[in-house]
Amino acid sequence: MALEEKIMSDLKAAMLAKDEKSLRSLRAIKAAIIIAKTSEGAGGVLKEEDEIKLLQKLVKQRKDSLEIFEKQNREDLAQKEKEEIEVIEKFLPKQMSQEELKVIIGSIVKESGATAPADMGKVMGLVNKQLAGKADGKTIARIVSEFLAL
Repeated sequence: MALEEKIMSDLKAAMLAKDEKSLRSLRAIKAAIIIAKTSEGAGGVLKEEDEIKLLQKLVKQRKDSLEIFEKQNREDLAQKEKEEIEVIEKFLPKQMSQEELKVIIGSIVKESGATAPADMGKVMGLVNKQLAGKADGKTIARIVSEFLAL
């Protein structure tokens, strides 16, 4: 089932259940999908990897907002962001643990022959291609820089 179909069926279920936090999140996802589908170059169709990138972008936006709201002691708004992150993450592939990431990134660094921080871009390209949607970009970048700083 395509992401848009899944969102629509969950949206209907949330409406029937009167689940406000899910409704808020699902409507945001639906709006983002519509915008992405109507943007130039999309041609009205989203590939699976584009859907994953879209969801990751939505989660990242909410995490950034959450951080700001927590700094400003706005627990009411921070709670809403946490709820939306929780709902959106249900549609993302299972995220890998730190240990799993270190093993995979370590092998990619060895295979690529990268040894210096200057090789960061090359390694990040390879890692992002292999781990698309399975890990947060900041976490990947931190682990890659640890390997290249040695």
